Amino acid sequence: MRHALRQHWPEYLIEAAGLGVFMVSACLFVALIEHPASPLPQLIADPALRRLLIGIAMGLTAITLIYSPWGKRSGAHLNPAVTLAFFRLGKIAPWDALFYVLFQFVGGVAGVAVAALLLHAPVLAHPAVNFVATLPGEQGAAVAFVAEVAISFGLMLTVLFVSNSPRVNRYTGLVAGALVALYITIEAPLSGMSMNPARSFASAVSAQQWTAIWIYFTAPLFGMLGAAAVYVRLKGAAAVLCCKLHHDNGQRCIFRCRYGAPGAGGQEP
Repeated sequence: MRHALRQHWPEYLIEAAGLGVFMVSACLFVALIEHPASPLPQLIADPALRRLLIGIAMGLTAITLIYSPWGKRSGAHLNPAVTLAFFRLGKIAPWDALFYVLFQFVGGVAGVAVAALLLHAPVLAHPAVNFVATLPGEQGAAVAFVAEVAISFGLMLTVLFVSNSPRVNRYTGLVAGALVALYITIEAPLSGMSMNPARSFASAVSAQQWTAIWIYFTAPLFGMLGAAAVYVRLKGAAAVLCCKLHHDNGQRCIFRCRYGAPGAGGQEP
C-alpha cells in the first residue's frame, strides 16, 4: 500500500480532480440549461433539445478530460466501474484499483461541493437541477436498472474494441464522449444516465436523495464486467493491451501494460 501511494499518488489525485471537474461541469451546464432563472428553458421549450445540449456539453467535457495531460497520465477512468472492469481484466494492480476508486468517490463529492460554492447551493437544490442527481424515471426502478446495465455494457464494450485496435485507439476518447452525449440525450429519462457509482453518490450526498441508489452502485458494475467478459470471450484476454483510454502519448503508464509489446500492434509512448 505504501509503495503504491508513494509511487502513484499523482495518478490518484488526477482521478479525483478529473471526476471533480466533470461534476462541476455537469452542475454548471444543467443549471444553465434547466434552471427557471436561466433564459434557456424559455427559449428552448422542448426538453429533448435541452437534453441534447446537456449531452453535447458533457460529451465535450469527457473528451477534453480524456485528451488532457491529466487524462493521458491517469488513463481517465473517472469511474469505479471502469476501474473495476479493468481490474477484472488483470490490467491494474489491486492497490492501484482500490485507490483509484476511493479517489474517484472523493473527487466526485468535492466537485459537487465546489459547484455549490460557485453557483450557491439554492440554485443547485432547485428541483429542476437537484444537484444533478440520477433518479429512476417514470417507468420505475426496474427499467432504470436495465437501462443502466445496457448503457454501461455498451460503453465498456465499445471502449475495449476501440482502445485495443492499433488503427483506431487514438479515437477512444472521441467515441466515449460521443456515447456520453448520445446516452444523456436518449437514455436520461429512464435512469438519469449515470454509468458511474461515484458520480451518482456525489450528487446523492449533496441532494440527500438516496432513492434507488442501489441501481447506480450495481448496474454500471454488472454492465461493464459483462462487457469485459464478452470481449475476452470474443478476442481473448491477451487482446487487452492496457487500461488507458488514451495511451499513445509521452505520459508514464502505471498499469500491467502490453501496449507496444511484440505482436500487440501498438507503439511505445
